[in-house]
Amino acid sequence: VEKVGREIGGQLHTARSRNDQVALDLRMYLKDEQAKIMAFLGELIEVVLSLAHHNLDLLFPGYTHLQRAQPVLLSHHFMAYGEMLRRDYERLEINFEHTDHMPLGSGALAGVSYPVDREMLARELKFSRITRNSMDAVSDRDFALEFLSNASILMVHLSRLAEEMILWSTSEFGFIELSDRYATGSSMMPQKKNPDIWELVRGKVGRVIGNLGSLLVVLKGLPLSYNRDLQEDKELVFDTADTVKEILPLVGDVLRSTKINQDRIAASTSRGFLTATDMADYLVKKGVPFRKAHHIVGKVVLYCSQNSLTFEELGMDIYKQFDRHFDQDIYEVVSLSKSIASKNIVGGTARQQVAYQIEETTRWVEEKKEDLRKLRERCYFV
Repeated sequence: VEKVGREIGGQLHTARSRNDQVALDLRMYLKDEQAKIMAFLGELIEVVLSLAHHNLDLLFPGYTHLQRAQPVLLSHHFMAYGEMLRRDYERLEINFEHTDHMPLGSGALAGVSYPVDREMLARELKFSRITRNSMDAVSDRDFALEFLSNASILMVHLSRLAEEMILWSTSEFGFIELSDRYATGSSMMPQKKNPDIWELVRGKVGRVIGNLGSLLVVLKGLPLSYNRDLQEDKELVFDTADTVKEILPLVGDVLRSTKINQDRIAASTSRGFLTATDMADYLVKKGVPFRKAHHIVGKVVLYCSQNSLTFEELGMDIYKQFDRHFDQDIYEVVSLSKSIASKNIVGGTARQQVAYQIEETTRWVEEKKEDLRKLRERCYFV
């Protein structure tokens, strides 16, 4: 206006309202931010794949209720997080499409009376489509809610990972050792090595979930169409995007620098009667009803516990006292490596299946890199 005067400069606001402009700006911002987050997330998935690949054959105690349950491969455990993060990525892809609607031309709420070429505006602003209803266009924040929800789920997954890393780094577990770069000492106790970074990751989750809850409350009960309440969405969305962008590369860096204590894991895996379920299945396959087999194995576990024996150390004469169906082949069944190898089913923990999971996810990551490149072409600022 200062350069060309009000006659010409004053035309800039023609057919525009703050309401559709604000909706446009938030959509443009979120498209860019989601593309950045997907890039960081793809890199983190690659870190998880690397951990799984380098620990492909390491036996590990699988847990339920935080109690040793069945033997698995550590690579299988890591790939569980790979699956979580993969779903997080796919949710962001869907959210990007929901965000990619151009609202200009909606005006304050009823549309505009000027012959605006909305399709041309969409192309110029790198949107794939235009909104279909002007009242909805200026008041819709579903795409922002969806982003906050997706970010919350992603952060919950990172929180679960953080909690396991914290547990595994304790002297009670000792499965991993954190790099000094990402741990701190105590101000009073000289022996301490605190997993501060993982605790901060875990703590940030509450912040992101809180942002989701806040926007849900803001939107609850809003009548059509635009209301000034909607200005509250910016701080919540901006803070969440910044938090996730900060956390994702940090988690990758911490994982890369973490040392896996293979000897400690091997020692832990050898305890806890992890193949008890395999023993029960063994009896079932020999005709023993499962409930009875479950009861028999429970007594075997109790006997071994009271006599400080493993299943492999228990003599055949003792096995026969528990049930006549036990034979020499039981020693193969209760072998940790044989137990893992027997789970050769799609999604199972057998080496062949985990290797396939790693290979398939690696291909998926490469495909997503190309998809993301195309997605960025639909972003205005990235």
